[in-house]
Amino acid sequence: MIYDLEYNSERSKLIIPEYGRHIQKMVEHAVSIEDEKERNKVAKSIIAVMGNLNPHLRDVPDFQHKLWDQLFIISDFKLDVESPFPKPSKEKLQEPPASLEYPQNHPKYRFYGNNIKRMIDEAISWEDGDLKEALVFTIANHMKKCYLNWNRDSVDDKVIFDHLFELSDGKINLKRKDEDLTEASDLVKNNTPKRHHKSNKPKKGNRNRGRKRY
Repeated sequence: MIYDLEYNSERSKLIIPEYGRHIQKMVEHAVSIEDEKERNKVAKSIIAVMGNLNPHLRDVPDFQHKLWDQLFIISDFKLDVESPFPKPSKEKLQEPPASLEYPQNHPKYRFYGNNIKRMIDEAISWEDGDLKEALVFTIANHMKKCYLNWNRDSVDDKVIFDHLFELSDGKINLKRKDEDLTEASDLVKNNTPKRHHKSNKPKKGNRNRGRKRY
C-alpha cells in the first residue's frame, strides 16, 4: 500500500489545473485507447463531465467549442478523435499574442489631461455662435480648475488664455474677449472636504450610551 502512494513530483504536470488531476487522467486514458469507436465514446463522456463543472454553460455552442479545444490541449494534442469543431493546432496556441498599440500621448501641459485636447478640437469644429462661445468658456474654466488642482496658487486668466490659444493652434483666442473666467475660490471650493460637527445632544434610543469603547 505504501508503494502505491503518488507524489506530485512524480506526477505529470497539470496542463489545465482548473479541471484537476482526475480529468487529466481520464484524458490520458482516452489517448491510450486503441479502438477508435471506444476512444470517441470516451472523449464525449469526458466532454460531458467537463461541462458538468459549468452546468449553466454546457449547452451553449461557443462553450462546447471551448470544451473540445481544452480537451485537445489537455491531451497535449495527442488525442485522435472526431470533433464537431475544427481541431486547434499546437503551433497556433503557442503563437505570441499580437502587441496592443498603446496611445502615446505626451501633452505639453500634463495637468490639463488628454481629454482637454479632444474637447478643444471638438469646439473648433463647431460653427461660430453663442453655443460655441459657451463651450469655449466652459473648457477654459475647466482648464483653470485643472491648473489650480496642480498648483494651489492663484492663476491669471491670461495664462489660461495663452495655453488655450496654443493648444488650439491659434484657432481659439479669448484674449480679445472682455469676459473673465470664474474666480479661483469658486472653482476649488467644492474640493474642500466638509467637516461634520458632532452634536453633544445624545441620540434617541442609543443603547450604547455611557459604554466605553476600546
